[in-house]
Order: sequence, then structure tokens, then C-alpha cells
Amino acid sequence: MENFSPSACIELKPGTHVAKVVLMPGDPLRAKYIADHYLENPVLFNDVRNMLGYTGTFEGKEVSVMGSGMGVPSLGIYVHELFNFFGVEAVIRIGSAGALQDDVHVRDVVIAMSASTNSAFLTSYDLSGYLAPTADYNMLKDAVAAAEEMGVKADVGSVYTSDFFYHPDKQVNQKARDLGLLCVEMETAGLYLTAMANHKKALSILTISDHIFTGEALNAEDRQNSFHEMMLIALKTAAKFE
Repeated sequence: MENFSPSACIELKPGTHVAKVVLMPGDPLRAKYIADHYLENPVLFNDVRNMLGYTGTFEGKEVSVMGSGMGVPSLGIYVHELFNFFGVEAVIRIGSAGALQDDVHVRDVVIAMSASTNSAFLTSYDLSGYLAPTADYNMLKDAVAAAEEMGVKADVGSVYTSDFFYHPDKQVNQKARDLGLLCVEMETAGLYLTAMANHKKALSILTISDHIFTGEALNAEDRQNSFHEMMLIALKTAAKFE
């Protein structure tokens, strides 16, 4: 019998399932790396469009990891379907970001409390005024505690989610910097909005890979070490999810 899926983008392989908590890097190959190096007994549950997804365990807790693709529209599709079709209760984004503030440095971990955005995604929610995309507090608290236990510097605050990697307004990053936003990336606001709309939980944990204003950037080795810290914080947060 053919394996039925209500989703056009995710099709569970026979005998597989998705955990209640899913870690989502943008790159599906990073999802594979996390499954191979951090999860016990990982099993591939999806490979439609090569958006690889795996379910395994970490510290005795079942956790899934799956790529989201780049940008709010791609992530929004996968997160909506995970929440609505596959029983997922929480998603943790793990990705890179460009620092905007002088006291946010490459290798820092940023835990996003909220996300401002230029994405039209925000306008689709029929609220009089502007909806504020916000993290789940308990997950944020657990992530901060995990970072402190690990001795990792974590900056907690608001980030800027942009639909543009190359924005036509050359001053946009300066404007975000002046408003105190910690860093710029491309998915967090979409994740928080989708979670809020579906009465689910979400958190975004980011590694600073470069600084927008100083030009400082991680080399390959430093990038891998810093991403390791972010991944462990995310996994420890997922392991505490009830």
C-alpha cells in the first residue's frame, strides 16, 4: 500500500514518525550532520526534494531534525505542515546570522526573544495593528539556562528577519542597528508567527558567523566549533521540552 501523506513536501517513510520537537537548520545537509553526530539511532523520515529529516534521541529524549530551506516562505511551508499534519508541538531554528551591534561578536550565540521583519508574511494575520513575532518563554528560559551551564556567551534580545539577502536599501542594516536589533537573518519571524497562529511553541537560536559593520567573519574551523555550541544548547532545550 502506498504511504499516504497529507503534505506535498513531507512524506513519512514507512515505519517512521516525527518527534514532538524538531530542530530546523536551513541546510538539509546540516540536518544530516546533526543526526549523524548528535542523535542516537537516527532514522530518515523524509527526503522529498532532498529536504532531509531524521528522528533519533538525545539524552533519552526523542528529537527530530529537518532542513527548512532559505527564507520565511520555505520555512513557513515546512513548519505549518509539521505542526498541522505530523503532531509536532515545538520547533527550534538553528542557523547563522550577521551581527549588527558592537557588543555582539562572531562566535556569539544569539537567542531570539522576538523578531522584527520586513516580510509581507506578517500582513497575512488579520490583526488591527502589527503582530509581534515572539518566542516561547519557557523554551527561551531553558536555552538561556543551558548556555549558562555550558559557559557559553549568549546574547538574548530582538533580531531582524529580512526577506532580502541583498537589500536594495543600503541603509537598512544601519536602521536595524540604531533600533538595537542584535543581528539580521532570514527565518525567525516566520517561525514565530507560524507557531503563534497554530498555538504551538518556537525558539530561534543563532550563531553569529559574521559582523555586518566590522567585516569580521568566522573561518571554517571556528564556524564548526561555534555551531557545535549552538547545537548543544538547542538539543538540551529540546530535551527539556514537556
